[in-house]
Amino acid sequence: MSSDAERKVALITGINGQDGSYLSEFLLEKGYEVHGIIRRASSFNTSRIEHLYSDPYAHTGGRLHLHYGDMTDSSCLVKIINKTKPTEIYNLAAQSHVKVSFDLSEYTADVDAVGTLRLLDAIRTCGLENTAKFYQASTSELYGKVVETPQNENTPFYPRSPYACAKLYAYWIVINYREAYSLFACNGILFNHESPRRGETFVTRKITRGVAKIHLGLSDILELGHIDSKRDWGHAKDYVEAMWLMLQKEKPEDYVIATGETHSVREFVEAAFRYVGKEIVWEGKGVDEVGKEKDSGTIRVKINPKYFRPTDVGFLLGDATKAKSKLNWAPRVSFPELVKDMMQADIDLMKRNPMA
Repeated sequence: MSSDAERKVALITGINGQDGSYLSEFLLEKGYEVHGIIRRASSFNTSRIEHLYSDPYAHTGGRLHLHYGDMTDSSCLVKIINKTKPTEIYNLAAQSHVKVSFDLSEYTADVDAVGTLRLLDAIRTCGLENTAKFYQASTSELYGKVVETPQNENTPFYPRSPYACAKLYAYWIVINYREAYSLFACNGILFNHESPRRGETFVTRKITRGVAKIHLGLSDILELGHIDSKRDWGHAKDYVEAMWLMLQKEKPEDYVIATGETHSVREFVEAAFRYVGKEIVWEGKGVDEVGKEKDSGTIRVKINPKYFRPTDVGFLLGDATKAKSKLNWAPRVSFPELVKDMMQADIDLMKRNPMA
């Protein structure tokens, strides 16, 4: 039996999401016992982590254990934390789609804002405030209507969506509990990070899936919203390492995690098509703008206003100087490598299952 000082037990909310799956892999490789919270659904929703455990129907295997729970149910959070007694808790669970948060504003607040409070209170209820370290997945969407560029840990926030407002409450309640109860609790203000495991409704994955289908003759047109929106895009695999590094420090602090480079949706589209040997040229303006194959003149990209957000954010560009100096962290995957990774994965996926 290992002593408390030697125990490495992680609890991950949102374990079956993009970040949760990469973080699980990372922690298992470091010898952790990993517990994850998943929501009950009519069908198994654990595709991103099925490769990590031996029996997907039992939801347990080796050093990975899954528990049914929900961020809206404080009693289940207390039970799970009391049972597992984690040394590190990573709160990655969220309704994280910005546009959807305008339709599900109350639910987004309940999960993303109050859910974080429930989790922090559960730590205290279980008497683990002196032993459990807490990581909160914060977001660059907090900066919203940006007041300065690039954005760092001291840049004022101006959230522009129900999602960002909910995450802002979570950010401040983490700091409040850190100061009031001496909890080891950190906010990771992560800028956009993508991967082949990114959800299909997010713009980067929508692009790579769409271009893969066009390349394989399964589709003709890719429809998008604002193609001149710019983001600081990194690879999720790099970013989960930063989460872990924050909890290994002696003192809890908040960190911006970003690449320090910005690219537009338009650039992402062009890079994705280049990967399959097609050059896109643009014609028209506004909602009438189209992207055509340079060689054939075939229209491949159209603008559809239904994908516009009610309010969009400004020029998001992260300054991760603090993380680089204090955590010795730096992104490894470049923007072209990210696009290549996602494109090849979606081409392989569509070849295996054209209906995916």
